[in-house]
Amino acid sequence: MQTTASSGSHSASEPNVTPMLDVLLVLLIIFMSVTIQVHRSLDVVLPEPCVGACAAGEAIVLEVQPGPAYRVNQAPIPIQSLGERLSAIYRDRPNKTIQVAGYPGVTYQDVIRAMDVARASGARLVGISPKKGYSSPLIGKTGLTGY
Repeated sequence: MQTTASSGSHSASEPNVTPMLDVLLVLLIIFMSVTIQVHRSLDVVLPEPCVGACAAGEAIVLEVQPGPAYRVNQAPIPIQSLGERLSAIYRDRPNKTIQVAGYPGVTYQDVIRAMDVARASGARLVGISPKKGYSSPLIGKTGLTGY
């Protein structure tokens, strides 16, 4: 009786990938459930209802024109008296919001300087609004007519 060993067959060990796939699926499910539970929020300040004297106030618009020249609600104001005029407006005013409108051709520095003067004069919230009819690719052909 003669025994021959087959020299052509090799024993190859292959890793078992089933446990690895199970772990990956569990991690996938965990991450999917966590991303669903993540809630993104945006803090906003909603206007409070106002009764009495504050309801009659009008919006204050500071226009910055080339030069620079300034107008407060369509009234021209010299540069030297801009701070004094805004301080007088905001002294007894409960709503301390101002809109700053820059004309086309006004430098960024002039607009920032006007915003700084407004903040120093008592304005607490400063908004920027484009001039009526100002054409911009972001705004459209007609511009915003907020004031």
